[in-house]
Amino acid sequence: MSAENNRWTPDHMRSPANRAIHLEHRRAHLQPLADDLRRIAREMQAVLKEEGRIEGDFPGQPWLRANHVVKPLFDAADSVEKVLPALGAFNARFQHSYEELPDKREAKRQKKALARQQAQAIEPPAAGEGTVPAQPTGFDDVFDGLRKGA
Repeated sequence: MSAENNRWTPDHMRSPANRAIHLEHRRAHLQPLADDLRRIAREMQAVLKEEGRIEGDFPGQPWLRANHVVKPLFDAADSVEKVLPALGAFNARFQHSYEELPDKREAKRQKKALARQQAQAIEPPAAGEGTVPAQPTGFDDVFDGLRKGA
């Protein structure tokens, strides 16, 4: 990938080495962002809890208000942190579905072809040899007098 073109394309994501580079690049970019969001949220929460008392507040209300205000910052940090496992899952799924699956299918095809060859190599027994003779039953004449539809 050239220096002037920082965009990742599907062509770049096809090779395992490029996907690993992409994952590390994103991790290096996103982890500090998540850490910074979480740090800002904790500091803001501490400041609001200490200085957030407004006249007429009930006991504990500044604490509740501070948590309510900084919750979106914590949620943003959580969302950014969820991106990293999702990128890892993409990498694993791509590898399983597009790199390993064709090899597995080819091995299965070869195994089936070998099984067919082995089945054809075994000759079936000749007629009358190894077959069980049909035994007459004693109830053959029970249905002789019945007519269809009558």
